[in-house]
Amino acid sequence: MQPSILSSEDREGIAQLQYFAKGVVDGLTGGRHSSPHRGSSVEFKEHRGYAKGDEIKSIDWKLFGKTDRLFIRQYEDETNLPAWLLLDQSGSMGYGGKDPHQIYKHQFAVRLAACLATLLVRQQDAVGLATFDTDMRATVPPRSQLSHLHSLLQSLVQSKTQGETSLSRSLQQAAPRLKRRGLLILLSDCFDEIVPFVQAMQYFRHAGHQVIVFQILHRDEVEFPFRERTQFRSLERFGEHTVDPRSIRQSYLSKFSEFQQELLTNAMRLQVEWVTCTSDASCGQLLAEFFNTRNSGKRGTDTGTLRHQFVNHRQSASTHARADGGQP
Repeated sequence: MQPSILSSEDREGIAQLQYFAKGVVDGLTGGRHSSPHRGSSVEFKEHRGYAKGDEIKSIDWKLFGKTDRLFIRQYEDETNLPAWLLLDQSGSMGYGGKDPHQIYKHQFAVRLAACLATLLVRQQDAVGLATFDTDMRATVPPRSQLSHLHSLLQSLVQSKTQGETSLSRSLQQAAPRLKRRGLLILLSDCFDEIVPFVQAMQYFRHAGHQVIVFQILHRDEVEFPFRERTQFRSLERFGEHTVDPRSIRQSYLSKFSEFQQELLTNAMRLQVEWVTCTSDASCGQLLAEFFNTRNSGKRGTDTGTLRHQFVNHRQSASTHARADGGQP
C-alpha cells in the first residue's frame, strides 16, 4: 500500500496533466517525449487518448467520428523522460509559522514532490529522488515502473528536516547521476549563496538538461507580518534574537526583494523555469496552472499563486527564514 501523502484534491488536480519536454531528451523506453533518434518511426506509429494540454492539430478527427472519443496521432519516436526530484530537507524548510493549521515548507515540498512523481511515473517516465541539506542524503534511482512509485513515496515520508543548506554542493553531487539529458526538478526555499547556486544550475543547462525550480516559501517570509516584539530562533544554526520587527520590516522586505530579483534574473538568463509559491498553496492547482501555462508555450516566473511577484534578499531572508515564527 502506498504511503498516504496526496490529498484527494491533489489527485484530482494532477489526474489529467501531462508533461511534455520542451527540448530533446534521451530515453530508454517508449513514452511521450521527442527523441533525437529518428528513423522509420517518423511515420505514423500509434494512437493514444487525448489529454488536457495536447495540441488540437494532433487529434485524429476521422477516428473521433467513428468512436466519439478523442485520440492523438503519434508519428515520431517518443521516449520516456529521465527525471530527478531534488528535495531540500535542510533546517530552514522546517519553518511553519505560528498557526498550527499551516503546514511546514518541507511538508508542502514533500506533497508537491509526491504529485510530480505520481504524474511522471503514470506516464512512464523514469523518476529518481534525492534528498539533501549540506550533502546528498537518501537517493532512489530513476525507474518508470508503476511499482517504483511506492519506493519514491516511502522515501518522501521518511524525509526529515535537519542541518544547514548547500544547494551548490548538493547539485554538484547530483550531476553524475544524470547520465542522460533529462529533467532536474528542485524543490527548495533557495536560501543560500546565489553565485555558487547559479553556477551549479548553469552546469546542468549547458549539459542539455531542463531545470525547473519550485521555490517554496512561507507567507511570513514574503510579507513579514510581525508587529509585536518577537523572538527569532535559527533552524539551521545555534542562536536566537529578540527584536522589535517594526524597526526592521522595511529593510527586510527591501533586501528580500533584491535577493529574489537576482535569483529570477539569473533563472531567466539560463532559461531555468522558476515557480515561486507559498506553502499554503494547493499542490494540484499549482501544478495545473504551471503545466497549462507551460504547454501553451508561455514562459514565466510567477504562476499567479501569490499576490505579487517575488524578488528576494540574501542576508535578511536567510536569517528570518530560519526563525521559528517566534513567540511575542
